[in-house]
Amino acid sequence: MGENKQHWETVYETKTPEQVSWTQETPQTSLDFIQSFGLSKSAKIIDVGGGDSNLVDCLIEKGYDNITVLDISGKAIERAKKRLGDKSNKITWIESDITQFVPETSYDIWHDRATFHFLIDNKQINTYKTLVNNHVSGFMCIGTFSKNGPLKCSGLEIKQYTSDSLLDTFNESFELTKSIIEDHKTPFDTFQNFVFCGFKRK
Repeated sequence: MGENKQHWETVYETKTPEQVSWTQETPQTSLDFIQSFGLSKSAKIIDVGGGDSNLVDCLIEKGYDNITVLDISGKAIERAKKRLGDKSNKITWIESDITQFVPETSYDIWHDRATFHFLIDNKQINTYKTLVNNHVSGFMCIGTFSKNGPLKCSGLEIKQYTSDSLLDTFNESFELTKSIIEDHKTPFDTFQNFVFCGFKRK
């Protein structure tokens, strides 16, 4: 098992949602971006680094029926499946490191609020760029820590972004549709500053 995978398996094995900073009862910003893209409820959506996020629950509730959740942690996926019960059978679950992911399809909407800012070297970032260039046919929503956000998450270094630097990263194949800055309130009443960007395929 890789060091990175082991880290996240341990996190999801030992901590509850109330003990990790990224938990959101309702991921409203992500939902707003996804709905703003204006696609049908049958749009192919992937939540990258979805873990046991509640986004998938909210998407099912709103009638979306072609959802994939990818996470490096099998423990996280197990927790999400258990929470969803029978509804979990409606979801495609993929256990994979994003830098080793080989999609079998393209996606209309690519959502990532959890993974991209953990890629800190150029090789990883370029692998991710190639992935979305080849396999995102419609829209992306990327959320990362901003320049006013943390420098680490779960003990790991991250890479901070602005809307301009995110656009510079993805402008080969995508144009920016919207960007916002948001303070995420953690379960322990601290705040983390995020930048969210919506992108449309050129």
